[in-house]
Amino acid sequence: MKALQLIKRAALFAVLAGGLAAAPAHAEKIRVGYWPSGLTLGYGAVLEAGTFFKDQGLEVEYVHFSDVNGPTRAIAANAIDLAFGSPAAGAFALATDGVPVKIVLATQPSNVSFVVLQDSPIKTLADLKGKKIGMSPAGSSTATIASAVLAGNHGIKEKDFTLVPGNEPRLVQFLAQKEVDAAALRNVTTAQLKDLKVRTLSTFGDQWKTLTKSDSVPYNAVGLVRAEYQQKNPDAVVRAIVALRKALEYGQANPAQVVSAVQKAGNLPQADAQVFADLWDENYRVSLNAADLDTLEREFQIFKDNGTLKGDLPAGALDAGPYQQSLARK
Repeated sequence: MKALQLIKRAALFAVLAGGLAAAPAHAEKIRVGYWPSGLTLGYGAVLEAGTFFKDQGLEVEYVHFSDVNGPTRAIAANAIDLAFGSPAAGAFALATDGVPVKIVLATQPSNVSFVVLQDSPIKTLADLKGKKIGMSPAGSSTATIASAVLAGNHGIKEKDFTLVPGNEPRLVQFLAQKEVDAAALRNVTTAQLKDLKVRTLSTFGDQWKTLTKSDSVPYNAVGLVRAEYQQKNPDAVVRAIVALRKALEYGQANPAQVVSAVQKAGNLPQADAQVFADLWDENYRVSLNAADLDTLEREFQIFKDNGTLKGDLPAGALDAGPYQQSLARK
């Protein structure tokens, strides 16, 4: 009788043990924030439409912000754990202010142009002295890069022009109504313009190459993570980067799905959503290799020399470790 009971107990234990082994591990939580406007709309829409974080064993909570600097402030306030499109200037500022953050990715090259109306008397960037220029708000990378190149290449200091802030649709409206003399617009915005005829004075890329005497293009946005979250969940950060990389690859391979996701998320007509797919390879990155590190270090130094940033970038603020580890994951 005892032998039979032991056999039954052993069988029951085996069943329970097998059930426990088959049960999925508890997913780690991660709060991911971004600004669902402008360039970030495209990548964010694809990311949310898929299961990229879930596939890496992460339970993701997406947090949207109404302005471009929102994710950076949220990282500082411990309201999110990761921002995949944090303005580089804001991320640098947090680090130099002693906020425990890590820049773990370079994500968005600064594909921005200075434009004016077709019939504008303004012919060159030098003509912008004393003028009103529409662009992303102060503290954004767009505003910081614009200030740096205008000062460095054309002698136009921040006090020599008026920054009129707004999101992309608002900036187009400002330009159309002649409330600004020029605007700094992202390439997806200029590609969507139909009735409004504009003329490009120069691009951020060309101006940056002149300023730095290099072939690099500055980054508007970076991947930023709270240092505390990374310390407690180092593998989760690596898996999050894998998820971001998989989303990038998916967008490259599935342009029709990019259009569908952007249409749904942004309530855009198909033609406008198509622009995000057409410019996908040009606009989105998930990397932090040696060239990226060199570009970001140069970018920080220029912002500092321009007076936008104070202090020094702490050692380890640029952390390529998680990205390098992610490359070994499928």
